[in-house]
Amino acid sequence: MNLSTLPTAASIAKVSHLGHWTLREYAEVDSTNYVAGRLPAWSAVRADTQSAGRGRFQRSWVSDAGGLWLSAVVPATGNKASWQVMPLVAGLAVIETLKSFGVTNTHLRWPNDIMVGDKKLAGLLLDTFTPNLAVIGLGINVTNQPAAQDAALSATATRLADFLNPAPTLGILTVAILSSLHTTMNELADRGFAALRPRINQLWGGTPRVKVDLDHGQREGVFTGVDDLGRLLLREDSGQATALATHEVKLLREL
Repeated sequence: MNLSTLPTAASIAKVSHLGHWTLREYAEVDSTNYVAGRLPAWSAVRADTQSAGRGRFQRSWVSDAGGLWLSAVVPATGNKASWQVMPLVAGLAVIETLKSFGVTNTHLRWPNDIMVGDKKLAGLLLDTFTPNLAVIGLGINVTNQPAAQDAALSATATRLADFLNPAPTLGILTVAILSSLHTTMNELADRGFAALRPRINQLWGGTPRVKVDLDHGQREGVFTGVDDLGRLLLREDSGQATALATHEVKLLREL
């Protein structure tokens, strides 16, 4: 989707300045990523609800009141590989923020999910609508009730309120995540992904056995982390080591 065809916000924004960020907050939008796609670097958009929240491959994302639906615009210069790792770097920023609030049992699921055990707490989505800018969309279940919107989510989703009493307010969580995101994105620009990769590779929750759905068939093996390009490293039973890029993998399941 290009910039000229992006939908527009459905309500009036409240604008505030948080350190390096300009934050626009809405009661409801279709997608915070779509709204953020029109804004300059170091802009952020938060909405109480989204009517068209999205995940990877245009999957819908339940975005009911009480969750953190946030998009951040960051510089995306250099070659394509240098910014395709941004969801992993953003995941690092979010998990380190959650740890500061006392949530210590989170882990990443490649390439863009934040998990507690086998349940999903948060997801990330990278969009590029204009040259040299990337929009990082983040959805975190906080006090919202995703299962009330879709009963199937009771088995697959969890919330910060299930682990923290009280859960942080959306305002406090927004400030903390944007601060951490600014720091990690500057680290990426200054030092490169290879410098951040060891910290990210500590966040996978071990080396689980996984099955990956590809455009042509499936592969199964042990997930051993990511390489310097952010590609999934899979050690198959034959001993063969395979690196898979994000666009090659339609679905990853931990076995």
